[in-house]
Amino acid sequence: MKPVVSIIMGSTSDLPVMEKAAALLDELEIPFEMLALSAHRTPREVEDFAAGAAGRGIRVIIAAAGMAAHLGGVIAALTTLPVIGVPIRSSFDGLDSLLSIVQMPPGIPVATVGVNGALNAAVLASQILALSDERIAGRVAEYKASLTQKIVKANADLKSVSYKYKTN
Repeated sequence: MKPVVSIIMGSTSDLPVMEKAAALLDELEIPFEMLALSAHRTPREVEDFAAGAAGRGIRVIIAAAGMAAHLGGVIAALTTLPVIGVPIRSSFDGLDSLLSIVQMPPGIPVATVGVNGALNAAVLASQILALSDERIAGRVAEYKASLTQKIVKANADLKSVSYKYKTN
């Protein structure tokens, strides 16, 4: 089994956030790898990773970083693969990370999800892969349908909640 998605994080301290992406990719049966790479502490390794990712069969990269959050942008500058940035909440409630990722120069886009939005990054990666893989497309459709069912169940559960002035 060869990975088609890379989950890259600046350090293993990001793992509690990024586990949500890993869990969804696992549920959707999409092979992935997880690596810790730092744009600032291991720049040569980041360059080697980005330069070789497509050749190893990687099709989408999810890059998580906090604070200055340059990891996704550096990777995007070194590959033509789609890169999805996950800003990690650190200082300034993650606003510094979010702005570092979304404010990329022209020609170096990094699709960006919300702060600590690893689950949405995995959904987006899955939808990108689904464009050329009908099996993944089917699993993504099932996942999306399950979201609808969660709300239907929530509304059914709310009917049993009782308040004096509640009308439904």
